[in-house]
Amino acid sequence: MRARRYAATLALLTLPAAAQPPVQLAPVTVSATRVATPSDEVPAAISRREPDAAELGVNLSELLDGVPGLLARDRNNYAQDTQISLRGFGARSAFGIRGLRLYLDGIPASQPDGQGQVSHFPLAAADHVEVLRGPFSALYGNSSGGVIQLFSRDGGARPETRLDSAYGSDGRQRWSMSLSGPLSPEAAVGDFSFALSRFETDGYRDHSAASRENLYGKLRFDLGEGRRLSLLLSHFDSPEALDPLGLTRAQVQADPRQAAPAALLFNTRKSTAQNQLGAVLSQSLGAGELQLLAYAGQRAITQYLAVPVAAQAAPGSAGGVVDLASDYGGADLRYSRQTQWLARPLNLVAGLSYDRLQQQRRGYENFVGADLGLRGALRRDEDNRADSLDQYLQADWHFAPRASLLAGLRHSRVAFRSEDHYFAAGNGDDSGGRAYSATTPVAGLRWAARPWAQLYAAYGTGFETPTFAELAYRPDGEPGPNLGLRAAKSRNAELGAKLSPRVGWRSELALFETRSRDELVVLTNSGGRSSYGNAGRTRRRGAEWQLVGQLAPDWRLQVAGTWLEARVQEEYRACTGSPCLTPNTTIAAGNRLPGVADQQWQARLDWTPTPVWLGFVEARYLGSVPVNDRNSDSAPAAALFDLGARYHWLGEHWSANASLRIENLLDRASIGSVIVNDGNGRYYEPAPGRGLLLNLGLEFH
Repeated sequence: MRARRYAATLALLTLPAAAQPPVQLAPVTVSATRVATPSDEVPAAISRREPDAAELGVNLSELLDGVPGLLARDRNNYAQDTQISLRGFGARSAFGIRGLRLYLDGIPASQPDGQGQVSHFPLAAADHVEVLRGPFSALYGNSSGGVIQLFSRDGGARPETRLDSAYGSDGRQRWSMSLSGPLSPEAAVGDFSFALSRFETDGYRDHSAASRENLYGKLRFDLGEGRRLSLLLSHFDSPEALDPLGLTRAQVQADPRQAAPAALLFNTRKSTAQNQLGAVLSQSLGAGELQLLAYAGQRAITQYLAVPVAAQAAPGSAGGVVDLASDYGGADLRYSRQTQWLARPLNLVAGLSYDRLQQQRRGYENFVGADLGLRGALRRDEDNRADSLDQYLQADWHFAPRASLLAGLRHSRVAFRSEDHYFAAGNGDDSGGRAYSATTPVAGLRWAARPWAQLYAAYGTGFETPTFAELAYRPDGEPGPNLGLRAAKSRNAELGAKLSPRVGWRSELALFETRSRDELVVLTNSGGRSSYGNAGRTRRRGAEWQLVGQLAPDWRLQVAGTWLEARVQEEYRACTGSPCLTPNTTIAAGNRLPGVADQQWQARLDWTPTPVWLGFVEARYLGSVPVNDRNSDSAPAAALFDLGARYHWLGEHWSANASLRIENLLDRASIGSVIVNDGNGRYYEPAPGRGLLLNLGLEFH
């Protein structure tokens, strides 16, 4: 019923265009399906966003605001990554990002097991981000509930220097510098682009100060004879980010700025460092192109948790300090070709990809004697390895002047192996391994019903393996990894329309349904350790729509809305304690999936009275969000407003801009994000009240 109301709303919004001659807008080019294509010609929901000079320029959630179906929540806690879910996938993740595939200039930011992070994404170097939703996400393999790709700026034909800074409430400060230009003034041998940024904050909440540095560089070489080479360099360092932890509902009501008492007691904090190198070599071969991408990197994390001393007395406890060193790398070999079949254009892509992850995972007690928050005795020592090998094939056939078929097939194999080196009384050998494999087909049909109306339908399958964190512990408390976990399987269907009925107006609508089985869920969460199992069947269905329109020469409107129903279809049993010897909690059919909002709306109105002035107002509404599988509590719905203005100066060889934003204009209390199924009931991470953000930028060219 609600889906029909969304469709009716879209129809009403586009009705005034009926009297106007239909004119097709210039299409936006996207590459989420591996071939640069006008977005209107892709039978999938794809969004493209570019940086806004009036944003902080630190969190990826800033670039994702307004993407239908996507919920990116700034946790105001830099010891944890941005919380991102797409059509309900990824909402259960308590740390990092899972269920979605992440890429930076083509290099995976998701590990073979499906766990990912975006803290190292360089917003100072960002050109745009693309978000692929729906069935065609399966073309990227394991844990592809959606695909998010950030693309950095290329170096131009002339040198450019950019200096940017931002200053906001709660001690937020960000400085950025970027350099770009040609490698040689005499010949077009290539170009370069580098960006360096530093961010500091005192934090909105107590015990939440943080700092981070980011360096990103790209060199592109034209080697002649159709050969090109790109080199990519990334460095990220967050020496210490304090973690205020989540709060209970009573603590939020008493003081949303406080840290959980356990955070102060154990001085919870996290340090992260990552270095990465990548290379992309491409060779033109007549009507085709061969491309090889290779990358390697290291990521080190040390995190102090608030695991009670008593809980660490259990023989199987991993302690309260995580020391994780990761070496990762991989390669992707791809061949693409433009040809014809039955005298109609055909684009083919075939590829082979390999990714590996090697982790040295150590756990220590978070106390020394009576002193808490210090690294103590060793409690966990294991080496983990994950390898994935995928083959994929896709074809885009324009079989008629106004219709095309996009189809793809991917086979994935993901192998896990854990070698345990820590043995003690009551703590046996936790070594073990398992491999998962799946073949995921997908197909979509597009039809241009009118020059300004593109209709499409798509269907595909997907799968999601457990991560190392989910395989770590058995629910019955016995030694060894949880090798009984199965990969979740899903079937995805989507219907959509992309409309450009008049000059300056564009609207999109997507109706979707995803049915999953063997959904990965939390069975126990106690004493600092969680164990997982497979639920029965779940269903996600909903509607997404967006509208962009020029209301008047000086006024521009952007609106995006999402309705999402994500529910358990078959009841399953969980536990209230650990180990889980006898499940004693029923998760009923019909319960909402935790971490998922049922409604989400965003709107922005821009006013440009002169070419140098911009005023804007933004509105966001988020429906209630259940915090656990039992649906015993939820974060309340909230509506927030921002107000801002920007001024732009333009000189002969320079330009400058200044912007001021009032965040949460009405000073509404709200929850920034939720920690799903937290064992201590500390589900809530409060969002800031009213704040100010000032941005200053200067560019020389």
